[in-house]
Amino acid sequence: MQTQEDVKELVRQKYSEIALQDKEINQSSCCGSGCCSTEVYNIMSDDYTQLEGYNPDADLGLGCGLPTQFAKIKKGDVVIDLGSGAGNDAFIARNETGETGKIIGIDFTPAMIDRARQNNEVRGFNNVEFRQGDIEKMPVTANTADVIVSNCVLNLVPNKDAVIKEIYRVLKPGGHFSISDIVLEGELPKQIKEAAEMYAGCVAGAIQKQVYLELIEANGFKSITVQKDKAIIIPDDILSQYLSAEQIEAFKQSGTGITSITVYAEKLTEEKKACCGPDCCN
Repeated sequence: MQTQEDVKELVRQKYSEIALQDKEINQSSCCGSGCCSTEVYNIMSDDYTQLEGYNPDADLGLGCGLPTQFAKIKKGDVVIDLGSGAGNDAFIARNETGETGKIIGIDFTPAMIDRARQNNEVRGFNNVEFRQGDIEKMPVTANTADVIVSNCVLNLVPNKDAVIKEIYRVLKPGGHFSISDIVLEGELPKQIKEAAEMYAGCVAGAIQKQVYLELIEANGFKSITVQKDKAIIIPDDILSQYLSAEQIEAFKQSGTGITSITVYAEKLTEEKKACCGPDCCN
């Protein structure tokens, strides 16, 4: 049975390897016979190329949505990107905030931080920084961010509740987040849930969609909205590494849905949170 620290080390190792590769290599490299291991990551990717501020060299194809597209970022905002990777979402967010805003990317993989900092140095952005740290214990003071974004990262974290609590802590009163993640509707086969490769590819670490949304609500967030809902289909050549032909067919017939969702939610202002009179709105 893997501990939470075992899972974190697995993810750190896999994403350290990916940080040293280009997106094209991630999409085409193979290890062993049959399927490309990195295809697990790339079947979930959305097309960033039409977004203002997009930088191909900062895009490793690891996302499962376009959270910055939905994040309602304004000029001058402080934006935190959780699991910032090579900097793709951070640079798109910087395009939205302009020079008067501030972008903080957080990633716990040293190789990703190094790559993001190199990408930032090339661009000369003095209001973008990348901090190494665990998003379960963010290296950020409370009430810092106007907006938090994250792209296919919370499902890699064993303690999702801790991350959501941290998001609430570091958001300013009245701030909000837009987060893309992989969630489930129905139970994955045991072989996939226990597969390290599938965990690092975000699938085996996913939780039930309803549980995910309930965690957000339980931590005090309001105006919770699913901004985008996209089905993820895992190809048979990937499934065949973990399941027999009969098990693959049973999985397809089970009704289990693997979905990329982008979720928006707001932290209440202090005034609303403190309201306890007869005229207070819940």
